[in-house]
Amino acid sequence: MAALFTGKVLLANREEIEVETERELSRALDNKVLLLYFGAGGCPRCRRFSRLLKDFFLRLTDDFYVERASQLGLVYVSRDETEQQQRAFLQTMPRRWLALPFGDAFKRELELRFSISEVPVVVVLKPNGEVLVGNAVEEIQRLGPACFQNWREAAELVDRNFLTAQDYDEQSSRSVTDPLRRLKYKLAKKKKTTMAKEGEEEEEES
Repeated sequence: MAALFTGKVLLANREEIEVETERELSRALDNKVLLLYFGAGGCPRCRRFSRLLKDFFLRLTDDFYVERASQLGLVYVSRDETEQQQRAFLQTMPRRWLALPFGDAFKRELELRFSISEVPVVVVLKPNGEVLVGNAVEEIQRLGPACFQNWREAAELVDRNFLTAQDYDEQSSRSVTDPLRRLKYKLAKKKKTTMAKEGEEEEEES
């Protein structure tokens, strides 16, 4: 599923971190049922549904409700009028939600691809990108978290990637900070090697 966003940037942790490398996108999206949520914070219908979707998502992924986080991801594709409106909306939603940056041209491409006219719409995708449900809003309203079992079976997810809710958090945290940590490690290693060489040269001169 990461292939859908290859070369794109997604925002994580309520717009604080950019998820853009192939590895980060793979960890965030692969082998999961992915929900594309087309909505707007200023839309009354979206506000009502968003509260329901928030509860739906938390009951499947949050350690307050489940020991193991379900293989479920969500990308918010906004029709908000301003960046501030999008940011304010995301601040009230689960921190595991990803989002397309405000004003990203890829939003229009997704709207055309999935025939989005009015919002709210939740497109449910298999890990391979195939559409499971064109608009799951009514199904989520009617069945709640129970509908995820049907999606999971239809998507033929691989069970070995199930994570505890805590592991989910730790892996997500590692994935978005790994490049920075690797860079710091390389710089520290280079500095250590340089200092060692200088020490050897001083010994030879003495």
